[in-house]
Amino acid sequence: MSDPRHYPDRPVLAVSAVIIRNDEFLLVRRARPPMQGLFTLPGGVVEAGESLTDAIKREVREETGLCIEPVALAGTREVISRDDGNRIQRHFVILAFAARWTGGEPRLNEELSEARWIEPAGLGGLSTTEGLAEIVAAAFEKHAS
Repeated sequence: MSDPRHYPDRPVLAVSAVIIRNDEFLLVRRARPPMQGLFTLPGGVVEAGESLTDAIKREVREETGLCIEPVALAGTREVISRDDGNRIQRHFVILAFAARWTGGEPRLNEELSEARWIEPAGLGGLSTTEGLAEIVAAAFEKHAS
């Protein structure tokens, strides 16, 4: 069976989370393509019939082992990649949530090569997905209010 996220006929809805614990958030590094080696947020694809809140809780639990409580939508990102023939290879619409850490410690799996708690100022100099610093800043604002 082919992956419907590869050469999709429509955008794929995904969620991610800025998981805040004290003054830090969880940053992860992708272990495989398409974002291999980049630092980003944990998350994944929303399943049919699943609420956004349920999707982000499930994805974070599956990917990191953490329990979270979503607080508010922090922003959106769109990722579109094309192949050498200019065909749309991937198209994701990502809803990024500010979330409160409620339990667990990060564990790595086949999708992640690294996970660390850092302060937002620690993003400087790291290779991250586009717009990550802005999403993190917005999440901290939402979390504080």
